[in-house]
Amino acid sequence: MGDVSTSERLPEADPDRTSRLREALRAANFTADGLLDLLGGPAYSALARSESVPALRATRGKSPLETLVRLFLLQRSVSREQARAALHVEEALQDGWLVPAQDAGSGEEFVRATVDVRPYGGPEGQDWWIVADLGCAVGGAGGVGGSDNARSEDVVLGVGGASTTLAGITVRKSVARALDIGTGSGLQALHAAQHATRVTATDVNPRALECARLTLALSGESGVDLREGPLFEPVADDEPYDLIVSNPPFVISPGARLTYRDGGMTGDDLCRTLALHSADWLAEGGYCQLLANWEHRDGEDWHERLRSWVPLGCDAWIVQREVQDVTQYAELWLRDAGDHRSGDAEYAARYDDWLDEFERRGTNAVGFGWITLRKSGAEEPDVLVEEWPHPVEQPLGEEVVEHFRRRDFLRVTDDAALLDCHFELADGVVQEQVGMPGAEDPEHVVLRQQRGMRRATKVDTIGAGFAGVCDGSLPAWRILDAIAQLVGEDPVLLRDRTPQAIRLLVEQGFLLPVGPKG
Repeated sequence: MGDVSTSERLPEADPDRTSRLREALRAANFTADGLLDLLGGPAYSALARSESVPALRATRGKSPLETLVRLFLLQRSVSREQARAALHVEEALQDGWLVPAQDAGSGEEFVRATVDVRPYGGPEGQDWWIVADLGCAVGGAGGVGGSDNARSEDVVLGVGGASTTLAGITVRKSVARALDIGTGSGLQALHAAQHATRVTATDVNPRALECARLTLALSGESGVDLREGPLFEPVADDEPYDLIVSNPPFVISPGARLTYRDGGMTGDDLCRTLALHSADWLAEGGYCQLLANWEHRDGEDWHERLRSWVPLGCDAWIVQREVQDVTQYAELWLRDAGDHRSGDAEYAARYDDWLDEFERRGTNAVGFGWITLRKSGAEEPDVLVEEWPHPVEQPLGEEVVEHFRRRDFLRVTDDAALLDCHFELADGVVQEQVGMPGAEDPEHVVLRQQRGMRRATKVDTIGAGFAGVCDGSLPAWRILDAIAQLVGEDPVLLRDRTPQAIRLLVEQGFLLPVGPKG
């Protein structure tokens, strides 16, 4: 991939010419689906890993789609005539999407792209395009660029795993006001604009705001209010928001070298500050959802550390998805910055800086995950901090809403009322029996979700039988009485010892409280 360069003048977004460019991209099928069809699965996946060779092999023709892939994704020069077959070259040159390139002595005129333009499929099949700096559609093991430019502080990344994760877990109910903090290339603001009447997007990096403006314009979205500044400073005088999202610069590093990832605060203070102060800008019932890194410190329980981040009056669901020891973590972000290309001595010195910082702070590992806050106003907020490193099914926005709905139900329902409730088994739950072959009874039974969080939980045979007959037609106590009669157990004792098991199945989404049926 080409070097990162923030010396390039970013394109202008003349409304009429940008509209014609969008139509040209769509006409050439330069879309997420079109890209997959052209490249095939392996080359498409390789491109997401910043590996360009398979895509270069798949674009050796001169169709408009192949030309656009070479220009905007592979950063290769093409002849002006070839480009003219794919888009309005003169307008693209006028607005700065393209610039003249060296002709390598061939006598032909060539052009190249100034930004990375990546097709992205919206949640309802929309064709969107995300604009970022060259070589920065995704971060990761390849580094953000070549050795000459890897330290460009204002470089803007495009779509990566973190941004798509946040987009997938975000609650997508219709709201009046939404705020995207640290918008970067504008992906979260673009999503929010589909279900929020007013969207404000902020970033401390002026170049990021310009890329976001281009993303929105090229994707046909207008009306997002873009503001410069850190955290909540640009919206200090605003009315509360119904939704706040942020994919912040969460990397815990020994210095603020790269604006897109290094927050400039000590340790994990930026993520903690963002979470703690979010309640001041949240409307009642509103959600704040962000990605974060947090320190695991010697002698501290990381669960309690994160509980201290939850502001008063907010319920919280915090999920740790991954943990890396400090050496793995340092190596990941040294590669991200391209430091592995800077020579052995310089790399070793920077590595030492990271480990020195962690040692000073007593940090032995770093966790990564999701934080969702809901402003409930409850005197005793409901806070769940858990570790779930297993695969999940995105999108999870509806599951987030259901999680808090289930927790609300359990918070106000005592055991007696619980036994009077009607329940349904959630869709996509299967039962697995574990035991020795030929044994009369299984050693244990596992209920497993095929959707959403894809949780699994052990239950006894009574719990499995109870879940299996929950269809909303009978209250829980009637089902338990029938089971007690079948297994020869005292129904009163069974009722007394079962509510805790029912609570767990409801909490984890295996059973859903419903109104009586029939």
